[in-house]
Amino acid sequence: MREAAELAAGLSNVYLRVVWDVKLRPRPWLDVIPAAAVVPEWTWGTLSAATVWRELEPLDDGGGVWRLLEYHTPGAIEYGVYRGDVGTLGMQMPFADHPDTEFLVKRTDSYGRQATGVDRLLITHMPNVLPNRVWDGVPDTAPLGRSDYAGIEPMMDALDESWSSWMRDLRLGKAKVVVPQSMLDTDGPGTGATFDLDKELIVALSGLLGAETMKDSITDIQFKIRVEEHERTTKELRRQILSSAGYSAQSFGEQGTVAVTATEIAARKEESLTTRGLKILYQRPALLEVLTTMMWVDVKHCGAKGVDPAAELTASWPQAVQPDPEATARTLSLLDAAGAISTFMKVKMREPSWDDGEVLAEVRRIRDDKTQTPAGDPFNTRGVEPNGQQSDGDVEPGFDEGQREELDEEPVGGGSRPELAA
Repeated sequence: MREAAELAAGLSNVYLRVVWDVKLRPRPWLDVIPAAAVVPEWTWGTLSAATVWRELEPLDDGGGVWRLLEYHTPGAIEYGVYRGDVGTLGMQMPFADHPDTEFLVKRTDSYGRQATGVDRLLITHMPNVLPNRVWDGVPDTAPLGRSDYAGIEPMMDALDESWSSWMRDLRLGKAKVVVPQSMLDTDGPGTGATFDLDKELIVALSGLLGAETMKDSITDIQFKIRVEEHERTTKELRRQILSSAGYSAQSFGEQGTVAVTATEIAARKEESLTTRGLKILYQRPALLEVLTTMMWVDVKHCGAKGVDPAAELTASWPQAVQPDPEATARTLSLLDAAGAISTFMKVKMREPSWDDGEVLAEVRRIRDDKTQTPAGDPFNTRGVEPNGQQSDGDVEPGFDEGQREELDEEPVGGGSRPELAA
């Protein structure tokens, strides 16, 4: 799903195919297919059939191109192997003529068809976002999604040009040393001359013209590197590109340090969170559709037990910005002190991703913990009520009644109680 989401963001849409092979894995899995490898057929804006194609390994050096086509319909797949060239599909060939398609001989009938055993399309289309502004009015393109790059190509070209100019300034800014011809060391006629940049001492020969000014004859050339100008230009172009694509600069580390609280993070990433919520609206139906198809395949071909393919599925995404646990606990404490929140809502605020069943189970556990009585008699009360008096019949063995009366008498003058005799 992560791979599919990245392909959809750049290529406007992607396809998910349910595949299975019990010799490789006990359960079915998903295969991600780029949009360029699928020819879709739509009915009322919904994918009703699709042709998946891919190039096979070439068998000769004559320039022939082998392709495998899969025509998917609900309940069946029709295969075909074709040999053509770069721009032509070519003629249909037997499956046994290519080693990559020999396995289809036993899997298909005489017409190249294979029954899937599932009355559903094994391919699911997942758009990035809709609608596609560039393909408006083009037939059979309305269900296709819109890429994150749509409409921002000129700004990306400008960013590339600005970065190239910056790299050019770095190349031109390399220091260069200009020395007169007299300082070069010659290796003989016709062999050229060189100058050693690591030479520490250069002696001026007396009698030569300009020998006294030889110390000033070595000059250096170094052009200015416009770092700040290029940095501001590329940074602003990058910010405009991210904003046009629907993302916040904070999500890409453009706005300095990360905010402290979850509220500040959400405020700085508002555009990214809005785009995230929009993409979830399109990805949730595709995810539920392909998972339902996968359950049907799991029951039909992989022997899954205890799985109900007809069950209605739900999908939820976690919060993009997790709240501070300490702030949540403080809020719950204040609401509880004010008597303005129930135990159900406390658990719901603590775990927003839980459904009602999970929340109710946690509420029951909390109530069970509160009503549980401690085992034994830790205070040795022996059934005496708090602040109650022990009856005379409950006197411990070895306790003298006279001593009880003596203890019950108040000492004269407010003195301390007399000690008991051994």
